[in-house]
Amino acid sequence: MPALRTRLAALCLAFRRRGRASARGRLRRPHVERRLLFGLRLDPLRMDEVVERCRLALETRSRVLVGVLNAAKVVNARRDALLRDSLLDCDLLLADGQSIVWASRLLGRPLPERVAGIDLFEKLLELADRDDRSVYLLGARPEILAKLEARIGERFPRLRIAGSHHGYFDDTDAPAIAAGIRASGADMLFLGMVSPKKEIFLATHGASLDVPVLHGVGGSFDVLAGLTRRAPILWQRTGMEWAYRLLQEPRRLLWRYLRANTAFLALTAREFIRPAEAFVVTENKR
Repeated sequence: MPALRTRLAALCLAFRRRGRASARGRLRRPHVERRLLFGLRLDPLRMDEVVERCRLALETRSRVLVGVLNAAKVVNARRDALLRDSLLDCDLLLADGQSIVWASRLLGRPLPERVAGIDLFEKLLELADRDDRSVYLLGARPEILAKLEARIGERFPRLRIAGSHHGYFDDTDAPAIAAGIRASGADMLFLGMVSPKKEIFLATHGASLDVPVLHGVGGSFDVLAGLTRRAPILWQRTGMEWAYRLLQEPRRLLWRYLRANTAFLALTAREFIRPAEAFVVTENKR
């Protein structure tokens, strides 16, 4: 009997290992279905599929770095090597802007839907709440971060906040912050920081954090903390969320949006005539 129990235990262990290996394989399988747009390979996934990929990463402790793409990033990635490399580093690259989805359909390489970074942020918080996971919040001003933590605690009471740190730190402080994230044992890291600070932090310290799911959420901290109002649902569904933000801050955003959107239209026309070749990571990246 002891020998039989030993053999059964070994068999169960083998099946568990096989299951983990299979899960990692599904998570890291070649992205043969990815859409090449503007030199970048995007994942044609719906929101529920992205959340499932992240859940699988948590289960197997495999890294999933989630990136989101909008018109401004498409334009800036052509001249900003750091931003471009950070997008190429992403395990999942998704269409954050509706303009990306429209362009993909026009170009015959359709993406199924927009996966907005802020919506994914909330879905992952729901996942953490449901599955008793922990998160680390990095970014925003200290007072905004405190409001965000309070609101998250109210909305997602079973979620655990493993730690947090504001986003106004010097490069010399980054190693200590990265060490704190690693020591926290967080399951997910959300970065509410602007580019290129977010990209620099991830490029320098991302591999050492030991966090399965990493997602840069930009200004979503301000929205969830109640500092900034998000566009109504109708504006979101019609792809006009950018216009709502423009109405809120016309002086700050008018010329930025005008330049970015005009350049994006020109790039889309160029892509229609002659698709761009896939970007590669620059040799002097690190």
